[in-house]
Amino acid sequence: MWLIRVLAIIVIAFGLSACGSKFKTYNGPKVTSVQVHKADRKMYLLHNDRVLKTYDIALGFAPEGHKQFEGDGKTPEGTYFINRRNPNSEFHLSLGISYPNNADRAFAAAQGKSPGGDIFIHGWSDRKVGRRDWTAGCIAVKDREIETVYAMIKDGTVIHIMP
Repeated sequence: MWLIRVLAIIVIAFGLSACGSKFKTYNGPKVTSVQVHKADRKMYLLHNDRVLKTYDIALGFAPEGHKQFEGDGKTPEGTYFINRRNPNSEFHLSLGISYPNNADRAFAAAQGKSPGGDIFIHGWSDRKVGRRDWTAGCIAVKDREIETVYAMIKDGTVIHIMP
């Protein structure tokens, strides 16, 4: 009888530990594009023209205008792609955005500056940050939300970042 109790406790413990995983699965409609509306602080995950999910977002600490240079605190504007993922992100989980593109690099080079890089959609905790816009140019959603976003968006998905 004690063996059954021990096995039951082990099964329950493993089951509960799986509940806390930051890696979720998604089996719904494919996310065909992401739209970020900077002025509204909203991000939409779309399947063709249908909105699947909507998220409130935080942006770079100087969010107005297109990112041009490293350290300017702006979030890029334009069309990019999700090009990488970081399961060990400092910000819970993160999805890389293909900024800078060739035009971004050429503009910054013409000014003798770096365009910057490492722009991501990533998580954040309310306990860590009190300001609305605080990133170095990234797009941030809450930690529990990035878990779903990370599962839904695949590498190669187009992202349109609008003013």
